[in-house]
Amino acid sequence: MVAMYQVFGRQVGSHHLAMGVLGALFSGTYLALSGSSKKGTQIPPINASTPEEGDFIQNFLKQADEDAKKAKH
Repeated sequence: MVAMYQVFGRQVGSHHLAMGVLGALFSGTYLALSGSSKKGTQIPPINASTPEEGDFIQNFLKQADEDAKKAKH
């Protein structure tokens, strides 16, 4: 026999309440740990004193990204 509880004017079985609580717990945990949907990364601004220095930094970062991609494969 199942224990019955009065919820919002209706009788609900204890097993239904348990499934509801567990479902809410697991779905809430999944949503909390899933993170944001932003895929792109933002690059901070480069504060270079000369345009040549800015170009050097950008080329260096591009080269480092290419090297990292080659190392993964």
